[in-house]
Amino acid sequence: MGSTAEADHTLSPETGYAAGLRVQLRALWLDVLRQRAPQVADSVESGPRWSLQDSSQAIPYLQACNIWFQLLKIIDENAAMRDRRIAETQDGPQAVEGSFARVLAWLGDETKPADLAEAGQALSVGPTLTAHPTEAKRVTILEIHRRIYRALVSLEAKRWTPREQADILEDLRAEIDLLWLTGELRRERPSLEDEIQWGLQFFRDSLFDAVPQLFDSFLDATEPTLGVSKIEAPCLRFHSWIGGDRDGNPNVTVEATTRALRSNRTAILDRYVEGVNTASERISISADVMELPETTVASLGQIVAQVPQAGELARRNPGEIFRQALTAIGLRIQATEVEEAGAYEHIDDFLADLARIENALESIGVQHLSRRYVRPIRWQAQVFGFRTVTLDVRQNSTVTTETLTEIWSRAGEVPEFGSPEWSARLRAELGSPSLDFVDPADLSPQAAELLNLLKLMHQAGGGRDPKAIGPFILSMTRSTDDLLGVYLLARYAGFGAEKAALSVVPLFETIGDLRAAPGILNGILDVPFARRSLKNGSGRIEVMLGYSDSNKDGGFVCSTWELEKAQRLITRALAAHRLQPVFFHGRGGSVSRGGAPTERAIAAQPAGTIAGQMRTTEQGEVVSSKFANRGTALHQLELMASSVLRHTLAKSFPPVNPEHDDAFEALSGMSQAAYSNLLHAPGFIDYFTQASPVEELARLKIGSRPARRFGANSLDDLRAIPWVFAWTQNRHMITNWYGFGSAISSFRRFRGERGEAILKDMFENAPLFRLVVDEVEKGLFHSDMQIASQYAGLVEDVELRNRIFGAIEAEYKASCGAIAFLTGSSQLAERFPKLRARFGRVERMLSEINQVQVDLLRQDRAQKPTAVPVPLLQTMNCVATGLGWTG
Repeated sequence: MGSTAEADHTLSPETGYAAGLRVQLRALWLDVLRQRAPQVADSVESGPRWSLQDSSQAIPYLQACNIWFQLLKIIDENAAMRDRRIAETQDGPQAVEGSFARVLAWLGDETKPADLAEAGQALSVGPTLTAHPTEAKRVTILEIHRRIYRALVSLEAKRWTPREQADILEDLRAEIDLLWLTGELRRERPSLEDEIQWGLQFFRDSLFDAVPQLFDSFLDATEPTLGVSKIEAPCLRFHSWIGGDRDGNPNVTVEATTRALRSNRTAILDRYVEGVNTASERISISADVMELPETTVASLGQIVAQVPQAGELARRNPGEIFRQALTAIGLRIQATEVEEAGAYEHIDDFLADLARIENALESIGVQHLSRRYVRPIRWQAQVFGFRTVTLDVRQNSTVTTETLTEIWSRAGEVPEFGSPEWSARLRAELGSPSLDFVDPADLSPQAAELLNLLKLMHQAGGGRDPKAIGPFILSMTRSTDDLLGVYLLARYAGFGAEKAALSVVPLFETIGDLRAAPGILNGILDVPFARRSLKNGSGRIEVMLGYSDSNKDGGFVCSTWELEKAQRLITRALAAHRLQPVFFHGRGGSVSRGGAPTERAIAAQPAGTIAGQMRTTEQGEVVSSKFANRGTALHQLELMASSVLRHTLAKSFPPVNPEHDDAFEALSGMSQAAYSNLLHAPGFIDYFTQASPVEELARLKIGSRPARRFGANSLDDLRAIPWVFAWTQNRHMITNWYGFGSAISSFRRFRGERGEAILKDMFENAPLFRLVVDEVEKGLFHSDMQIASQYAGLVEDVELRNRIFGAIEAEYKASCGAIAFLTGSSQLAERFPKLRARFGRVERMLSEINQVQVDLLRQDRAQKPTAVPVPLLQTMNCVATGLGWTG
């Protein structure tokens, strides 16, 4: 649910405030350019096309464009935050889109207090930071952006004198200058440690602070209905793949995962020490002034007695039992970080101590101190534990199968994978009370690594915070045997013979896998060991759905419909086992990878498929757009949680309409056929390679993971991120819309007037179809066939160029016609004026940059240098920044 797709819902209107900021920052930007690159300043102000006499001359021009695109985004974020504050000030929190108050106002009297209490108790949303950032910006750049954002917030205040305001503007100019002097591009590919710290930076900067504010918002919104509720907050549980996702990334080893766990723990423990120390400094209640109840003194004394420094604390702060207790908690947290005497044995012990402090403060009538200084720490501890995030592990089914084959081969002949003999052996060993010991040292490096990883997961699950490590996510799950294989490997790694305290989460990615999912789940629940392992007492099983690969496999329309059907059928299949799914949506930033406005995307989920719990991936540039600043982070978290709450509490959903389903099925099939015909057309791979910078962007140093899974060069093996990134760069954007026009045209032709009436009815009344139409329209709006034709000109074979680009251009026209038929509008995105305004501010520069990229690609391929030229890499950054997403 990505930032770009949400632009139309979050940008400030064309108000004087936002326009004024653009004028101010443009003046500062131009001032920096006049000092650092006067020729660029002249070109920007005069407006002619940049002349490329020497590719090195493009470097300052592209750098200037990229900085301006970044500044526009920061202005939009600041203006949107300001608009939300004004709306709440003038009309109350219910006026703020995505707020809990707005959702409860929308639900009205139809929601009974008991239903709200039950839904609030079960509510759980899980933002998951992924391990392959498409974010091109370094932490250094993100920190400069954050300072610019904070300066804009300062400028909003009316209290500044002209001199003070001038100082703030000078600080802004200095930060823009620093952006120029720092440079945007990574000269070296980021290490895994860089990525770990990149992810943790968002927690340090915003998320640790945003969580208690979110809980306060929930309490304020529900108090009119529930009174002083025992439900303190919606449940958040952050996950991360950074340091755990080894699918195709050889850099993620057991040692790397161990480092990630350690870094994650250190980040939150440092925050606890800071918070507890502040509370200790502020809560200076003295027993000499106020007589404390004996029970309070005894309770707090128990906390102090747990640390070796108890006597010293009593002497240092005589009579200040709260200060002593809080200091003792801080000392225990420090001991936990370095594994010394006095450390907390379990996260629950820390939570219990904080609860004792809160209860003691409330017992003497100073609830305000408890709520100000202690309760936020307890809320943070409930969410972040001793871990910051739950670190998921992901591996490909190919690796797990090869490892099991290797283990079995040590004892003789191995049956063929997929055969009845393989399935029988799997089930027999899973049901066996004991297995032969396997020493990882006797295995190949790949097999040893996987077995040691499972050993680490077993060990971490019994540690101070059992939630520090999450499920084993199996990518490319294609059979029940794939999942059973992981459970058998877990047994070889030391998990129990009765059941494994390990959640194995299937990831269904391709169209075929989505269709097979219900049968695969039924199959694994028929195996006693797996069933006992999966049934953890919650009555829920997590299932991950892949948006990227299903789109690459079948196109946008087909992928969307197959995901819808899969959720319905999986829910039905699990219900037969008295279980509910928790769907984990593997979305990206662009529409092609599932990006869509959060509120609408959740509202469009099938009835009964959320039931209060939902996980989503937050990838690359989406992470920084959502979580770089606290106000925006709070809004995005509340938007997600409130949307899940709304879906859960909604009493009525549009009934399943068989006629609509039949139409969507037909559209899906026709769209997939058109899309597949293109991808399998003779020479298509050559066209893609030559008409896009896909090979060059593999050398753009924006992530630690290779662009291909196993080093092959086929389209099937190309990751979804570079696939989408490449079609975005060359402005074809076929992953957003290809096949839609053909499907609508064919449906109208075969179904006649009745078919047209059905389509119109779906556009008005079917939320999922409306979402598809809206996102297709936005994708078409950002596409540009004139620019795309320039990239097509890079294809050496004229016949191939004309044939493939001719098909793309024809489908583009058909899709635009389909949008016009459904919306009645003669212009693309006429329904999205804010989106049009935003794109209009970057369109001219983007067109210029695309032309520069085409020229540089032609030069690069003619000269064949050993490294991709810096200007070419800059153009990729510029296009991604200007559009607002990469892949």
